[in-house]
Amino acid sequence: MKLEYSSVLQPYLSTITRATVGRLTLAAITVLLALAFASCAKKVPVAKTAPPPPLPPLPTATLAASPDAVERGQSVRLTWDTQNADSISISGVGSVAAKGSTAVTPDSSITYILTAKGPGGLKESSARVTVNNPPPRAMSEPGAGDERLFSQNVHDVFFDYDKSAVRAQEESVVEQDARFLTAHPNYRLVISGHCDERGSEDYNLALGDNRATTVRDQLERLGVSADHIRTISYGKEKPFCTEETEACWQLNRRAHFSLQR
Repeated sequence: MKLEYSSVLQPYLSTITRATVGRLTLAAITVLLALAFASCAKKVPVAKTAPPPPLPPLPTATLAASPDAVERGQSVRLTWDTQNADSISISGVGSVAAKGSTAVTPDSSITYILTAKGPGGLKESSARVTVNNPPPRAMSEPGAGDERLFSQNVHDVFFDYDKSAVRAQEESVVEQDARFLTAHPNYRLVISGHCDERGSEDYNLALGDNRATTVRDQLERLGVSADHIRTISYGKEKPFCTEETEACWQLNRRAHFSLQR
């Protein structure tokens, strides 16, 4: 029975198989042709995006002061170093090179600021300097050498009769005295006013006081410290000459300088 069934259907199966194979072959050829045409089509290039340029580097800056504490009048050395900057300046100094050092003498405590500017931005650095007042010098008792130096350089001022104004020809004497005293600030002095013997004692004491005060005020205007000067009047009590002549009286009309002990 099985053999009869196979023999009967065999022609039909062969026909079906040939038709199926033909259809499958045609489909495969169609697909291959489509792929071939697709591979031959012109490809459109894709534009590449360039990476952004790198950012410019940030500036660097360092500033140091040595020493960082001084007494007034002493110098300080500033030292600095910068990179990646094309504009560099220090406050109180001005424009400077990228690297270097300079000496400064500040009058008071100050903070120096280094500013470095470049394409990448701005950078600052600072250095603080403390300025101290020098300690007062100890005042020593004047010795024989000081007395001699003082008497050689500080000269008395003479006055006209019954006058307390400094005469024109005595102005240069006061100026010379002032120059010496300002150059020797450790000296303290006494200005004593003197008169000739004419007139009452009270009148001459007042006149002598006016003469000493006039010279003191003029020295102060010329730069001598006021707290280094003391005045006193002797009137006609301590004459430098005792003869009753005009030349002798002239010697007694004076403001006399002495070194204070």
